[in-house]
Amino acid sequence: MQAKRRLLLAAPLSLVAFGALRAATRERVIQIEARKFRFAPNVVEMKMGETVVLELTAQDFPHGFSVPDFKIREDLIMGKPVRVTLKADKVGKFGFLCDNFCGSGHEEMAGTIIVKA
Repeated sequence: MQAKRRLLLAAPLSLVAFGALRAATRERVIQIEARKFRFAPNVVEMKMGETVVLELTAQDFPHGFSVPDFKIREDLIMGKPVRVTLKADKVGKFGFLCDNFCGSGHEEMAGTIIVKA
């Protein structure tokens, strides 16, 4: 009887612990749209040590996504989301840009990742 009682008491506690662990490991996803000649949003703020997933979607043209300081480079195909994991391992402001020529105004298609301490 004691063993059964302990098992019944332990089961809800383990479910609570599992739920807390699952919530703690849930990733933050930031959706970014790429369209002539902008990223929206074009500013991403993170904390030092944080890991986020950038979910990028090209809306109108095959764009590129490059974050040289984090050695990230992806092709964005229209309508097909691309997921990129970004770990903030340094503090500062880091630029990202479209590196696939998309017409006049392409040079302005850029953004900033801000990593705070």
